[in-house]
Amino acid sequence: MLTSKTIANGILRAIGILTLIVLLLYFIYQIQTVIIYIVVAIIFSMIANPIIEFFRKKLKFSNTLAVSTTLVLFIFLLFGLFLLFVPLITSQGNNLSLLDTKSIQTRLVSLYGQLNTYLDTHNIDIEQVVKEADLTSKLRFNYFTEFFNSVIGTISSLGIGIVSVFFISFFFLKDKVQFIVGVKRIIPESQEDKVLNSIEKIRDLLTRYFIGLIIQLTIICILYLIVLLIFGVENAFVIAFLCAILNIIPYVGPLIGSILAGVLTMLSNINNDFQTVTLPTTIYVMIGFFIVQMIDNNVSSPIIFSKSVNSHPLEIFLVILIVGILFGIVGMIIAVPLYTILKVVGKEFFPEVKIIKALTRNI
Repeated sequence: MLTSKTIANGILRAIGILTLIVLLLYFIYQIQTVIIYIVVAIIFSMIANPIIEFFRKKLKFSNTLAVSTTLVLFIFLLFGLFLLFVPLITSQGNNLSLLDTKSIQTRLVSLYGQLNTYLDTHNIDIEQVVKEADLTSKLRFNYFTEFFNSVIGTISSLGIGIVSVFFISFFFLKDKVQFIVGVKRIIPESQEDKVLNSIEKIRDLLTRYFIGLIIQLTIICILYLIVLLIFGVENAFVIAFLCAILNIIPYVGPLIGSILAGVLTMLSNINNDFQTVTLPTTIYVMIGFFIVQMIDNNVSSPIIFSKSVNSHPLEIFLVILIVGILFGIVGMIIAVPLYTILKVVGKEFFPEVKIIKALTRNI
């Protein structure tokens, strides 16, 4: 029989549990950056492991030397990618003075004048539109300085993230045996086979996913390059490569890349006639990028999602959207690999749960 004391104790226990859950979620939210670093490090370790095994078995490297060599190779790869952006930065910095806010203002005013002249010839009163919207009082050119400061801050955070991921990955790979032994001590012996099967499936799926992703980005880069070369845009290869890399960010990246290509195309043609050269070239480049995205969305992406991680495109979209809301841009990038890991673990440990059975029927 329930008494008032029993009910009160039950209520207090429930409140205590809810409080602990809220505190745990708050703690996880506060350290979300660290969690992302660890997840990325785990994924990176799985990608790097085949290379390490090659060094160990084929070249007879020690484990530490194999891990160090692999990480150095990835560092050189990142450094090489960075060097590809230097020509774009220096060229645009010298020719367009992108790092000089006064020059930016001058060129934007010039572009605005050209746009105004073009609209006047088509009987569109841009001055009246601007006056009614009161844009001049809202437009501040020091936004550009603030923008570059935010870019510098983002680059700094990215640098810290890369260093952290490499540091964590080094110990994940170097002390892999110790970690496996530690996991075996925690997990009951009856679950060891499930853990090993999960690791093997995750490694296979993520390897296929990243190979597919590299192929996808290569195709996009080539198509972007063709579009830019057709219309004679300067630094076509670097711009195409940069815009292709931005496709790593699902849904948002392609939009940013298209806008970036349009802006750089327009600024590169700032000294040409606006009506006959600048505007048509920019429009054609944007249309070209749109066509490339249509090809990617209807051909490349479905193949990667359906063949590599065995997930429906709508399923992937919802996962990316949810993780993106929770963890931002970085969350969107790691959403698919993380979701793949969770699906494999779910199928191995909870195969009878209906929702997991439905989501993992193709794995």
